[in-house]
Amino acid sequence: MFLKHLSLLNYKNFETADFEFHQTFNCLVGQNGIGKTNVLDAIYHLSMGKSYFNPLSTQNVRHGEEFFVIDGEFEKAEKNERIVCSFKKGSKKIIKRNGKPYEKFSEHLGLLPVVIISPADRDLILEGSETRRKFIDGVISQSDKKYLNDLISYNKVLVQRNSLLKYFAANQTFDQDTLGIYNQQLNEFGLRIFESRNRFLQEFIPIFEEQYELISNKSEITKVSYQSKLQATPLIQLLEDSIDKDRALQYTSVGIHKDDLAFTIEGHPIKKFGSQGQQKSFLIALKLAQFHFVSKESKTTPILLLDDIFDKLDEKRVAQLIALVNNERFGQIFISDTHSTRTENVVKNSNQNYKIFTL
Repeated sequence: MFLKHLSLLNYKNFETADFEFHQTFNCLVGQNGIGKTNVLDAIYHLSMGKSYFNPLSTQNVRHGEEFFVIDGEFEKAEKNERIVCSFKKGSKKIIKRNGKPYEKFSEHLGLLPVVIISPADRDLILEGSETRRKFIDGVISQSDKKYLNDLISYNKVLVQRNSLLKYFAANQTFDQDTLGIYNQQLNEFGLRIFESRNRFLQEFIPIFEEQYELISNKSEITKVSYQSKLQATPLIQLLEDSIDKDRALQYTSVGIHKDDLAFTIEGHPIKKFGSQGQQKSFLIALKLAQFHFVSKESKTTPILLLDDIFDKLDEKRVAQLIALVNNERFGQIFISDTHSTRTENVVKNSNQNYKIFTL
């Protein structure tokens, strides 16, 4: 699978732009702020139905304009797939596949898999558990529609249960039976999500460890581990045991929406004890593991977006990364950088055809 053509209209800093891409390496070079990352984000947007960097659609409209359009033509299994994503302020976003709009965005997810490696990934280490849960959910959802539907259903019930807890507090009342219905629904969806996450991580973690060894030359021991209260106690019991606490807090304090991943290096949290280079290598290994997992599950080679890969990595380490992704398991690759000569030197060594776009 690869992206042949991309057109942008009023997307972020672009008034209009058109690109014809190569099916192997595509390098976007230019000064900071010129829009290199925005091109990569537009590709991500077409695949995932949302921006990687600005989840609010209004933030992706060019300043002073009322709408944006992203139009991409992909080739997948020798067939063309035209995806158009458009948004107008005051209206809902629309995604069309070959001229036909989706009723639900979830129907589109997984059709055109993509993996992005960006300096913004550091949030996976530095920010709270929600960021890491979104990472897990995003990887699984690209190839498992049932998981995505369970997740959507769980979150709907969670909102309803939290609203009920607020109603109890505001009206000084309590209804155990109604709360029990929500507990049963959360337990049903939550258990399936928990089991899916467990299965995913059992497969994903060894891939991650292999990728980190390749990047770091086995110089450190790193681990990813799953943290969930459901590992020790059934969700229905957790919900029942936390009723008094939840009534006081007016929200649901236990469940799979509190799960987390622990990232360690040599047995210590990488957030506190990992150098910038080690953290960057850790994140790249995570994303390459994501690439291999999604590729296997979807039976489609994802597009790989390498945003500002020289950030915190020297040229030698970048060359090592390019060598790592320069094999038959990888397909179309996009690279953004501020220095065209540096980028061209790296991709030349791949002995692959490439195309450079100077913005």
